[in-house]
Amino acid sequence: MLSSLINAFKVPELRKKILFTLAILALYRVGAYLPVPGVPWQEFSQLFASQNADGGVGGVSMSMLDLFSGGALSNFSVFSLGIMPYITASIIMQLMQGVIPAVGRWAKEGETGRRRITQITRYMTLVLGLINAIGYLLLFQSDAYGVKFSTEVPIQLTSVVIVFTLVAGTAFIMWMGELITQRGVGNGMSLIIFISIVSRVPQAIWSSINLNGVTGLGIAITVLILIVVLACIPAIIFVERAQRRIPVNYAKRVQGRRMMGGQNTYIPLKVNAAGVIPIIFASCLIYFPAQLAALFNVDWLNTFANWVSTGPLNWILTLILIVFFAYFYTSMVFNPEETADNIRKQGGFIPGIRPGKATTDYIKNVLKRITLPGGLFIAAIAVVPSILFYFTGNQLIQAFGGTSILIMIGVALDTMTKVESQLKMHNYDGFFK
Repeated sequence: MLSSLINAFKVPELRKKILFTLAILALYRVGAYLPVPGVPWQEFSQLFASQNADGGVGGVSMSMLDLFSGGALSNFSVFSLGIMPYITASIIMQLMQGVIPAVGRWAKEGETGRRRITQITRYMTLVLGLINAIGYLLLFQSDAYGVKFSTEVPIQLTSVVIVFTLVAGTAFIMWMGELITQRGVGNGMSLIIFISIVSRVPQAIWSSINLNGVTGLGIAITVLILIVVLACIPAIIFVERAQRRIPVNYAKRVQGRRMMGGQNTYIPLKVNAAGVIPIIFASCLIYFPAQLAALFNVDWLNTFANWVSTGPLNWILTLILIVFFAYFYTSMVFNPEETADNIRKQGGFIPGIRPGKATTDYIKNVLKRITLPGGLFIAAIAVVPSILFYFTGNQLIQAFGGTSILIMIGVALDTMTKVESQLKMHNYDGFFK
């Protein structure tokens, strides 16, 4: 691992990409502590902590939103809205591709269509960010939090500045994520979520040690949790990299004076082809009621947001949504008809399966069979820690919960894979031996 990191910095192009990515992520963390103008951030931070500790308005759901924003929400910083508006907009556009034929055609038009979808996603992100910003402003001004803003300028002007700053912060996060994707290493949005979760781990460890007021017991519980987490990592990596390989044979054919084909290969179908996307999408949908509760601040909506954010309803919804998005996203990124057609055009066939429709149906059936256990596995990893946190209240379990750890491992593996491909191009050994 250390030698691979050293090799990565030996490649000038890759070194620039890594340093650029780290610089953008550091800038993001600075923004998470930069307070919005006119907000008494120290007073607000104390009120936010007390409300969540007492189970106040959307307490549990607001804690999870704060986790995904890397603590920016509890600081009422310029990045308080986090990456959630962009992820929500992306989910909507993904769903629209399967519902609205025009959007589906855009996705198949190559770079032009993808550019159009990206542009609409950006506009939708700003609209959702504006709605969230107004919601947070109304919520934090309500009696539940009772935050008093600066009176040196008219309150109306202060409100406009706060909303504008929050929306601008969301746009800036979206821009930084796209910059990382284009000029850095890995997927920018995923890395921003990754760094947000990781940044909360030290505080969660300290909270876990002092949870019961007995330092020795707290240390023992914290060490036990970390051991369990470390033990789960190899199993998660095993499933993330597991494949079902479908053999493909190619018949020999003569092209000019050359003999073509005749070799045997395979189609690698990943058990978890969707990666970490189902977890991210499911989390955004589950905590969307919390965003609505922040906007309207209605008692029944706050209660519903807490029900959805924790407890049996949360566990059931998480399981269903993760499995659904595992199938949905896999169908978006892998096309059995196109794969079967390419095999047929190149003179290939799956042993024992007729080319054409039979090959398509066979690939679909294999994909369905392997996606279900993959989806159930990541759903179980996400739900079990949530159940433990529900009964213990240990913040380390929340910070290192199934959703968090799956996102961290998934993003880390994806980033390492992309660095690996760069190293292979320059004849260096990568991370995976």
